[in-house]
Amino acid sequence: MKGSKSSTEIIGAGWFGSVKSPKLKTVKKQVSNTPAGLWKKCVTCGEILQTSKLKENVSVCPYCDHHFRLTGMERLELLIDADSFQEISPNLRSSDPLKFIDKKPYNERLIAAEEKTDLADSAICGRATVGGHPVAIGVMDFFFMGGSMGAATGEKIAQTMELALEHKIPAIIVSCSGGARMQEGLLSLMQMAKTSGVRRKLRTANIPYFSILTDPTTGGVAASFAMQGDVIMAEPKALIGFAGPRVIEQSIRQILPEGFQRSEFLLEHGFIDRIVHRHDLKKELTFFIDMFCPHLISPKKVKPLENNPAL
Repeated sequence: MKGSKSSTEIIGAGWFGSVKSPKLKTVKKQVSNTPAGLWKKCVTCGEILQTSKLKENVSVCPYCDHHFRLTGMERLELLIDADSFQEISPNLRSSDPLKFIDKKPYNERLIAAEEKTDLADSAICGRATVGGHPVAIGVMDFFFMGGSMGAATGEKIAQTMELALEHKIPAIIVSCSGGARMQEGLLSLMQMAKTSGVRRKLRTANIPYFSILTDPTTGGVAASFAMQGDVIMAEPKALIGFAGPRVIEQSIRQILPEGFQRSEFLLEHGFIDRIVHRHDLKKELTFFIDMFCPHLISPKKVKPLENNPAL
């Protein structure tokens, strides 16, 4: 009949009419009551570690022995005797002579780095005692712009060596750096020459210089004072080298061997003298100071580690 609906249309209309549009439920985001920073994932073995326990173990993974990076102050606490540190030039900081701008002005990067680390520069230097021995010591903090070496950094490292020269005490530098700071151009590159020149004075005066390489030690730092120690120690599996592996592969058009630029590879090929676990660094360092500087007063003589190939 004209104007009547087909049975198909009636059935279809009835079927769709009986279907109710689903109601969407709003899922509330669950807010965790656990404070941030309580746990940390190991980048090597993937284990979830309690931050407080990790710090008690000087930031070494108890499962795979991975050495996490330390701040400059944590490094000092690990190596020197308690309450013995006297900092030099704590307010020495880099300027922005080139008015350098990449994604943001260099001056803003410096301010952000200071706020993040509460440091004026990537190097913390001064006088302290290690195992009762007076030393001049400098440590680099990777968390300040990747531990990069600017004009202030190079000056602090040079001052540390000059302090050792003046007082005739050993110099210790702990490197942790991505290299020269590009935002300062030639001024940062000249720190390689400055630090190497002062290091030469130490050698002429027969004053020992101990270099400790941590992950990473690369670029202009690796190409200057970091590799010039009388004894060069490194932490396990630390990345050490000048250029990155990809740059080298592209230059020589060869595939690099496994473990290339790691401390174990460098020890095998004679570039460093010792690989020392972080737990043993202070003890090993004290042993070498005893051996190189028997004239320095030491209230406690520290026995060398077992199976020490240096003996």
